[in-house]
Amino acid sequence: MELRESLREIKEFLDEKAILYNQTSFIENDPVFIPHLFERKEDIEVSGFLTATIAWGNRKSIIRNAASLMEKMGESPFDFVMSASEQQIRKLEFVHRTFNREDLHCFIHCLKHIYLHHGGMQNVFEAHAQKETLQPAISAFKRIFFETDHLPRSEKHVSDPMQGSSAKRINMMLRWFVRQDHKGVDFGIWNGTLQPSQLSLPLDVHTGNIARKLGILTRHQNDAKALQEIDSVLRLFDPADPVKYDYALFGLGAVEKF
Repeated sequence: MELRESLREIKEFLDEKAILYNQTSFIENDPVFIPHLFERKEDIEVSGFLTATIAWGNRKSIIRNAASLMEKMGESPFDFVMSASEQQIRKLEFVHRTFNREDLHCFIHCLKHIYLHHGGMQNVFEAHAQKETLQPAISAFKRIFFETDHLPRSEKHVSDPMQGSSAKRINMMLRWFVRQDHKGVDFGIWNGTLQPSQLSLPLDVHTGNIARKLGILTRHQNDAKALQEIDSVLRLFDPADPVKYDYALFGLGAVEKF
């Protein structure tokens, strides 16, 4: 589809910014730093999911708390999830904002259930992905994640797009795992059946505010409807890799204070 002139200028501007920020220098100050501590696929998955779960608030605090959690899990998060005794799990102390030790213990049990009974997180997302979007797969993941015994209070820590959420943290995790950026930031460890074209923007205060300033997002709330609106524009800009613009929008907001 031919872009009108105003959108073409915005696309060119964001293309430049995406190249600028999609670099390894981005890693050390971003939560993606934590899964980069690991090489095994399952360790990247577990550490990435748990880090994404607590990825709200100050980035330094997120990274510090997530790193501390990895240390408590013996620097092998997948082995801990699959092999830790109940006593070892109960000894884990943790808090990040409203995510506390009880939530963590619950999440460890739910993750073990996913790997034992569903073949891992990747299988769940692949089984429920739609051609154009992974948002219904996020909703299915939440349902399956909590199908084992769990604390009802812990459900609030996994967002559901079908309930109106932009699901920023899960969309960020999916960017890490599905998108292969060839820059050393996003891992691309799920890029078989799942494709970057299915990804959605991790919509947060920075990406949302910059998108509004540029005139490519009109909705005021950062919710599922806003995500659908901004996704439709970014898919026009680059149908194969729309979330590369996450780097541009986030960098303009968080780094440049655009």
